[in-house]
Formats: sequence, structure tokens, C-alpha cells
Amino acid sequence: MHDSESTRGPSDSSSQYSGSRDTQPRLSDQYRTRPDIPRRVHILGTGSVGKLVAHALRTLPNPPPVTLILHRRELYRRWQASDKTITVQTDGYEDKKDGFDVELAVPPRREYNQNVLEGAQSVHSLQSEAEAGSKPHEQVETRHESSSDLSVTDQAPFESSNSGPVAEEDPLTMSEPIHNLVLTVKAPSTISALSSIRHRLGPSSTICFLQNGMGILDEVNQKLFTDLATRPNYMQGIVTHGAHQVRGNDFGVVHAGHGTLALGLLPRELASPTPNEPSQPWAPSSRFLLRTLTRSPILCAAGFAPTELLQLQLEKLAVNAVINPLTALLDARNGSLLYNFALTRTMRLLLAEISLVIRSLPELRGLPNVAQRFSPERLETLCISVADRTKGNISSMLADVRAGRKTEVEYISGRGEEMGMKCVVNYAVMQMVVGKQQMVDRERQGEVPVLREGREKL
Repeated sequence: MHDSESTRGPSDSSSQYSGSRDTQPRLSDQYRTRPDIPRRVHILGTGSVGKLVAHALRTLPNPPPVTLILHRRELYRRWQASDKTITVQTDGYEDKKDGFDVELAVPPRREYNQNVLEGAQSVHSLQSEAEAGSKPHEQVETRHESSSDLSVTDQAPFESSNSGPVAEEDPLTMSEPIHNLVLTVKAPSTISALSSIRHRLGPSSTICFLQNGMGILDEVNQKLFTDLATRPNYMQGIVTHGAHQVRGNDFGVVHAGHGTLALGLLPRELASPTPNEPSQPWAPSSRFLLRTLTRSPILCAAGFAPTELLQLQLEKLAVNAVINPLTALLDARNGSLLYNFALTRTMRLLLAEISLVIRSLPELRGLPNVAQRFSPERLETLCISVADRTKGNISSMLADVRAGRKTEVEYISGRGEEMGMKCVVNYAVMQMVVGKQQMVDRERQGEVPVLREGREKL
């Protein structure tokens, strides 16, 4: 690494062990800072985990520049009106950090799995035209004035009809490449969130996915990054920290439970893999982001091989597929699942299917101790342990259901159906969670069934 060598002084005692620098790389080269690698870390998703990661990065010695990517206009305005700090409460103590940069990237509106460009008519608007017999150009003019029009392009700024245009100097649209991205949005919002910054990501970029559930990467590759040559590098993480939002503070988070962060770099898929094809080295941005996250004592992060990371993901998936849906349906804290034999029977029915699905995965074929590690009995022990350790907590799925927000249940409990296995208990629980979320959402919006002429009651 000639660039990094130029920054070292002649008195550096390690230079006597360099030997032939051009032909024999040293082990310490992988830990050396390269001046040609951008250090800025972008964080997309300012929920509890996103704020915790952003705060932890700013507490590091020689911290990297951190940019928060906000997805709502009103949230951007509240940040500008605040003291521009993130507050983390730990054991009753508050710690504020500043120095964050902020960008606004509003996701484009999506209809039928496609982005709707700004100025284009909605499918629902076209249907209203047909029913009302209105003229097309009148519908377009009315639609631009509607406060519900949130569609934007990646290049054009937007205006809010209820609070006026955002100041011109605000960074509404950015074109600079993003090299290090930490993604903490909910799994159902991944495609929409990445669509707003897709033009800023390339093969030199690294995306660290800190999300619950599995199957997200396949969806991202199918809908966003279909070309392998221009696809970013991927890193996945498993978060066991407990964190929740501070009531009344959009930029505050309570670090309720100290946990860990397991990270793993995923190898880039080869366009035409062959048995003799050498493994590709990690991208410089991947190495930098992994080193940056693992040197944070607050996050307690560690790197794992892809195979081991997959098994850790499956363990967390099994726990989430039991605790999250049941607490969401029962509207109770995690500890309510303990010491209740009727609920224990339900847990065992869920885990019997989950264990069968995991042990049937081709990715785990040939690995030792898979049958024991993912047996129903051991998975039940993990669930009981997590429920007891977090007995006073409200699961994220329960919080989403109470708020009427779409949950991650399809990415947690729907994996078996994708493999062609009939997991009837998990499927029934998943559909009940979806139905309850929709029911709460309708109640919060005040929807009332109406009787239309010539139609049945809705």
C-alpha cells in the first residue's frame, strides 16, 4: 500500500522488517489506514438502532464523519430546529453527541412494485377519472395540489404543501457516492429506502444490513441491484442490544439492554464461478466499515465467517419467530410467555416446524452438529432464555402492531413457505399478526364501512 507508506516517517522501527515491500505484503497492512478510502459513514434509518450506532461512532477516538439520511421532510425540519444532537440514556445517565451531518432522501412512491415518477398519475387517480368522468388534465392539476402527493425523483427537490418549501440551501438531493452505508430500516421498507439513494451506490460501496428477518438480500438483488458488476458489497449484522425511542424526543434513544453486534462480510458472487476461480478480496470500504464498527466498545461488535454468521442469524430468527408474533397477538411483554404451559405448547408447535426448516437448509448441509444446534429442545431453551432476560421489554413487532405499522413478520415467519414446506402453525400465526396490524391501522385512521349504491357493504 504505497499511499499509506508515504505517511510513515523514516524513524519507524517497523520499516526494518519490511523486506521486499512490493513482493511480500505484511500482515499489518490490512489494519493500516489508507488515505484514499473515504471515512464518511452514512446511516439510513434513524430508529433506535440507527441512533445508537450513530452515537457510538461519534464516541470513538478520531471518529469518522457520520451522515444521517432522513426520509421524512418534517423530521428534517425538526432536526434543523433542535440542538442537532443525539442523546443516549444508559442506566439513567444521558450522553449527548453532536457533529452529525444530515441529508434528506425521500423514497419515491411505489405502486404495484414500481416507482411512480413525479408528475405521473396514480393508478387510483385514473380509476377516479373513469368513475367521475373528469377530464385528464383537470385531474393532473388537482393532484399536484394534494397534500398526499409525496412522490419525488432522485434529482429534484420537493415542496411540502402544508408547511412551505424547504430552504434551498438544505441538502435535499445529493449525488456524491456513498461508500460506507449502515442500513437500519425495517425489512419491509428496505426497497423503498434504498431506492432514494440507489444512484449513489456502486461496486466500491458497502451496505451493512442491521435488520431482523432473512431473505432481504435476495429481494434487494432482484428489484434494485440486478447487475452483478455494479452491485454494492454486502455486510450483515445481528444486533442483540435492547434500545427504544425516548418519548417526546425524535433524536433520543434509551439503551435498555447491553448486547453484541455480530458482523459478517458476504463474498461477492462471481458472474461465472468455476472451481479454480480464486476468491475475490474484500473491498476497501468493506474492510474499513468492519474495522470501524468493531472498534466501538459500546456496540461490542465482532466479525464472523459467513457460515457461522448464517447460523447465528438462524438462531435469532427462531427466537424472533416465537417471541415477536406471540407477544404481538397477546399484546403483552416478553415475560408473559414464561410459566404458562398453554403458551409453552404453542411455542413448541412453532419450534417443531422452525427446526425442521432450518435443518433442511442446503447451506447447512455437511456442517457438524447442525441437528443438535437447531433441535427443537435447544431452540426452546434459547427462546426461554431471551424471554426471561428481556421479560420487561416490549417486542418491536408488538410496538409496530400497536402503532398500526407494517411488521416484519413475513421476513421472520414466512421463510418455510418459500422453501415449499407447509408450516401451518407459523403460517397461521403470521396471518393473524398481519390481520391484527391491518385492523389497528384501520381503527387509527378512522375508517368506517360504508354502503354504496349497487354494491355490497364493504
